[in-house]
Amino acid sequence: MTREEKIAYWLKSAETDWTVAEHLVEKRDYSYALFFGHLHLEKLLKAVFVYRYDEVPPFTHRLPFLAERAGLILSEERLELLETVTDFNLEARYPDEKFSFQQKCTTEFTAQYLDKIKEMASWLRQQLP
Repeated sequence: MTREEKIAYWLKSAETDWTVAEHLVEKRDYSYALFFGHLHLEKLLKAVFVYRYDEVPPFTHRLPFLAERAGLILSEERLELLETVTDFNLEARYPDEKFSFQQKCTTEFTAQYLDKIKEMASWLRQQLP
């Protein structure tokens, strides 16, 4: 695959994940909507990594690490968002015995973070040609 094909792969996969996140919101499955929001950002970060280095991106789900490896300079606010969204990945997939993350994922909480994820995704796309 060419660099452009690899980038297109990550972008298409990221958009599919965003569509799934939207469907999950419609079904009121908020914790998994945020999980797919995480996947959306992860794949956009991997697209940026491929664009900058034309290498296989790191095999990790840790968004701050991916951003660093992609050579992105992040504001403190963006870094904190990536740290929080990385937690969504683990909390949705491996709930504690009280399912506290699922309880935290109200309509408002989810909408707030999906808006932030959408804004971050837009910024990441601006890093691409």
